Amino acid sequence: MKQIESRKTKPIISRAKEDGRNSLFEHEAELVASHYGIPVLKSALARNEREALACSRKIGYPVAMKIVSRDILHKSDVGGIELNLETPGHVRTAYREILSNVRKKSRNSRIEGVLIQKMARRPPFEFVVGGIRDKQFGPAVMFGLGGIYIEVFRDVTFRLAPLSTNSALRMIRSIKSSKLLEGFRGAPPLDGEQAARIISKVGKILVDNPEVDSIDINPLFIYPKGVVAADVRMILGEDVGAHLPKD
Repeated sequence: MKQIESRKTKPIISRAKEDGRNSLFEHEAELVASHYGIPVLKSALARNEREALACSRKIGYPVAMKIVSRDILHKSDVGGIELNLETPGHVRTAYREILSNVRKKSRNSRIEGVLIQKMARRPPFEFVVGGIRDKQFGPAVMFGLGGIYIEVFRDVTFRLAPLSTNSALRMIRSIKSSKLLEGFRGAPPLDGEQAARIISKVGKILVDNPEVDSIDINPLFIYPKGVVAADVRMILGEDVGAHLPKD
């Protein structure tokens, strides 16, 4: 299984390396995540307004739009995100506004296009799954309350990778916000077992791909049945090509 997943992932990382990038574009990171069985939202890269309209029609409304640029990590800071677009007219206007915002606020950024992404049903609470490569301890994974709350409450926990689904379940139960997954004030319990599988898979990505330095899935939407990674980021290490296997 590792060989299959790594074989699918290698070309994506190789392209980023050859392109001189230290991170994957969001659609590339989502593709890596999907190769490891992490559910992601349907999306497509549009390089012009016509493609944006065609992609939105194919994906199905409503959609979100996000700027894709190697020079922009925090898209919302430059007005590079538009949400809940329900018609071709909304998409056309949003495409123009995003490009205008980015050119004003980040004039020298290189723009690859705009990511068209299916809008997901947003649950009341959002969670985060992350992964880092510690110089001393090696790969580790993180889970906690995410979205806008991650900076406020800092309710997160870390474990070394690799880890089993059972270990990830114990990890989930260790945070203060774990009661939200158990059902809160009449709300149904959330799918903690699927969330645990995502945590385990993030650890596997780090273990299998030493050139991946960090992973950030924020937010992770956890539903009563199923989960979806609504935003995926992957940063590559400085020695991105050092561990790539030879053909």
